[in-house]
Amino acid sequence: MWFKNLHLYRLHGGPELAASALEEALGAQSARPLGGADARRLGWTAPAGRLGSGALVHEVQGQRLLSALRQERILPASVIKEEVDEQVADIEAREGRKVTRKEKLALKEQVTEALLPRAFVRSQKVDLWWDTRRQLIGINTSSRSRAEELLDLLRESLGSLKATPLSAQTLPMRAMTQWLGDPASRPSDMQLGDQVELKAKGDDGVLRARQVDLDSDEIQQLLASGRQASKLALGLEGRVSFVLHDDLALKGVRFGDALIEEADQADDGDDALVRLETDFILMAQALSDDILRLLEWLGGETQHTPAA
Repeated sequence: MWFKNLHLYRLHGGPELAASALEEALGAQSARPLGGADARRLGWTAPAGRLGSGALVHEVQGQRLLSALRQERILPASVIKEEVDEQVADIEAREGRKVTRKEKLALKEQVTEALLPRAFVRSQKVDLWWDTRRQLIGINTSSRSRAEELLDLLRESLGSLKATPLSAQTLPMRAMTQWLGDPASRPSDMQLGDQVELKAKGDDGVLRARQVDLDSDEIQQLLASGRQASKLALGLEGRVSFVLHDDLALKGVRFGDALIEEADQADDGDDALVRLETDFILMAQALSDDILRLLEWLGGETQHTPAA
């Protein structure tokens, strides 16, 4: 249940829906098996489906857990190309002429349509955390495009949803570069990790380093040459650690031993569903507090006025 990655969004005047109303709204967009001609589909699924619960919404103390199932047929381009090439060769041999580009495109569509029902289906479950008290949404995926897909599904399910990517007064790249180059600028509760990505202003590419001393002379020399930190491993007083990205995404999230121990010691009565919800509320409360602190490190949150 512990999220590994987070793309964060700020809700603006979010809908005040009871969990039962939200459950009903999501049900209209629930996951269904792919049809033969469907290339992909995204729909809501039960977060605890494997534990025997069909609920689409789990709410504990104002924290909501939703899950979506993304299904996609895997049809490699090389397979399509091979089949098209064979058909083109057959036509040219039988009719003694060259197949036009327009005909090849039509053949490609026909081949894709014919092969799609036989393609393997790849399924991926994506979890969404909704903090109704602080009006935050966090999506557990490493891909921004996947997060946006899920947010669009939520908008479609609710009819409307005003949400913007979480942003701060100080650009993360600027703040990370300063923290890396000037230890005195680091907040007292910040712990520097051992991973960094440095971008050059010109065309010198990107330098990535793992398991290194980020206060070393080598790193300082790279900063002095004009490179800026686009990713930086950070921690917050042993509570949570992550790699902060320049778009304010958090990846490689790890929770501190004390929090995991608290979850392990919680009395769940050997009920797997209670255990899931216990882990979720502990995680959600920790993330909510720590994201607020991260925003403070970055000078506060940017105030948006989304379009109506």
